[in-house]
Amino acid sequence: MLLAHRIKIQPTLEQRGYFARAAGTARRVWNWALAEWQRQAAAGGKPNAMALKRQFNRIKYSDPAWLDGNGQPWLRTIHRDAHAQPFSNLARAWTRYFEQRRAGRQAHPPVFKKKGRCRDAFYLANDKFRVEG
Repeated sequence: MLLAHRIKIQPTLEQRGYFARAAGTARRVWNWALAEWQRQAAAGGKPNAMALKRQFNRIKYSDPAWLDGNGQPWLRTIHRDAHAQPFSNLARAWTRYFEQRRAGRQAHPPVFKKKGRCRDAFYLANDKFRVEG
């Protein structure tokens, strides 16, 4: 049996902005990881989510694609869980895809996420925030 708490929050305008940036970060990291996974698989390699995460960690603060207009790494303004979890999610998605194919069921590989066409979400460990009031 799975138990969960569903809590409706009423974020301030500043918090809403942060949540949108964190969800966008998770989506962008997912898309980067999926593209890199596909590139490595097409080159004949055997992609691995943790290897991709290590590769991402090497470039996230120095690659121009991950820097803001001032040359600063904008990922530092978002909690690290938001840009670390997509790698685990991608590994689970590929595992589920291959298991379904082996079982002979219809399977769809992971797809890129697009703003407005996917559920905005990000992961945050439960010891990293608190709810007051």
